[in-house]
Amino acid sequence: MSDGFETSGHLPDDLLERIRSRATAVDAENVFPDDDLAELREAGYLKILVPTELGGAGLGLAEATVLQQKLAGAAPATALAINMHLVWTAVAKVLRDRGIDDLEFVLTGAASGEVFAFGISEAGNDLVLFGSDTAAHPRPDGSYAFTGTKIFTSLAPVWTQLGLHGLDTTDPDDPRLVYAFVPRSDAVVTRDDWNTLGMRGTQSRTTQLHGAVAPADRVARIVSAGPSPDPLVFGIFAAFELLLASVYTGIARRAIDLAVASAAARRSKRTGSALSQDPDIRRRVAGMGLAYDALPPQIASLSHDVDAVVDHGPRWFSLLSGVKHRSTTAAKQIADEAMLVAGGSSFFASHELSRIYRDVLAGAFHPSDPESAHATAATAWLGPLEA
Repeated sequence: MSDGFETSGHLPDDLLERIRSRATAVDAENVFPDDDLAELREAGYLKILVPTELGGAGLGLAEATVLQQKLAGAAPATALAINMHLVWTAVAKVLRDRGIDDLEFVLTGAASGEVFAFGISEAGNDLVLFGSDTAAHPRPDGSYAFTGTKIFTSLAPVWTQLGLHGLDTTDPDDPRLVYAFVPRSDAVVTRDDWNTLGMRGTQSRTTQLHGAVAPADRVARIVSAGPSPDPLVFGIFAAFELLLASVYTGIARRAIDLAVASAAARRSKRTGSALSQDPDIRRRVAGMGLAYDALPPQIASLSHDVDAVVDHGPRWFSLLSGVKHRSTTAAKQIADEAMLVAGGSSFFASHELSRIYRDVLAGAFHPSDPESAHATAATAWLGPLEA
């Protein structure tokens, strides 16, 4: 999982073990992992993608994906929550690498301790980045006031800046999507409504915006509604899909490790041998390994291409949605098999595999969902649907 990158300087083993030791209680109590965040902040993890000259570690997206795989193996919900902050810092870096400094305030903010949350998802909005049900009202000073509801807002209890989008319909013939950042205020209401099957520690609560104002210097981009070649849109899609794929790939690896340990520890009453010698168990583990082994290289290759400013043109979107889809699908299949290898004990809520089994189910609900991923792939290979 190292991709030739030494992770211990940013995620030392003792830190990972402390995070792992808290994951069960965080899940059972349905709370945010405050201690994990505090330790990760102290370790400088929230600024790994910030350039060194701005006070960060200066890592690339490819290195961040390796770290996120390791963090997810210790605590999936913690990794997924931190992912949303890392997405925005990755977007800022993607733009900076392409000579665009519109989000430098994200990098300097992360270096100074700001926590950025991702406020894009809206109930029923399958346009995702290409549309919004949130109203963006322009103000005379260049700021924007946002009114609407965002869902799945990870880091809900702790964020200091919410990156979001909304639709400015001042000109009904040319509606514009406004990407901006709003601070916490009385105009932002966070519902305490996160009671889910898995990924409970993310505390991805619903956020209601009642005229929440993004200052003029925090309005990052204004683009036409609909599909857009804008670098910000590409940056969000690339960072989100690759970091998300990394989390679920890390979960898959942990499920395999637990299954292997269980197979070695359990013995057959019938043969007297360890279950690791049973042909059926060996075939299950082999299948898990075959599925997993394909994932890290794909993530590494595409992440390196983003860092190196490689241009895949219109193929980018099918490549990125594809790796996310394969990672989340494989992680679910691997968790299924790991449960069977580990046996009935894994069905108890106290077993780590039981939590992993629930956590991986969230993968299907993140953009790009399976339908969108397949539609994007079909367009890439067959061309767009005829009118």
